[in-house]
Formats: sequence, structure tokens, C-alpha cells
Amino acid sequence: MIQFKLEGEFIPLIQLLKASGLVGSGGDAQTVVEEGLVKTNGEVEFRKRYKVRVGDMITFGENKIEII
Repeated sequence: MIQFKLEGEFIPLIQLLKASGLVGSGGDAQTVVEEGLVKTNGEVEFRKRYKVRVGDMITFGENKIEII
């Protein structure tokens, strides 16, 4: 599990995927979100600009990101 320390109120989902190193580029991040491969708090998330906040749990494949 990855623990991501949030600086500020939120981070857009595609930026989080890039910042955590789970995808190589913003285009890759958009693709995996559009294909329904990312979950936020257990629900499939299709919104690329979803505002990830402290307490959220993001799942992508076998990877989990806890927002702290």
C-alpha cells in the first residue's frame, strides 16, 4: 500500500496516479480511468478530474493508495 501525503485540499485523480508512479504519463492515467480500471473508496471511478481528498482510498490493479 502506498501512503500519499496530500498537500492542500485535494488532488485530481489523474495527477495522483502520475505522482504516485503508477502510470507513466497523464495520457496513460486518463486511459486507465476511462477504461474503469481505477476505484475510489471501492467504487469504479470514471471521472478523470475527481477530487481526491484526505481519507480516500484509491485502487488500481493490485495497488492501493491511502490519502493521508
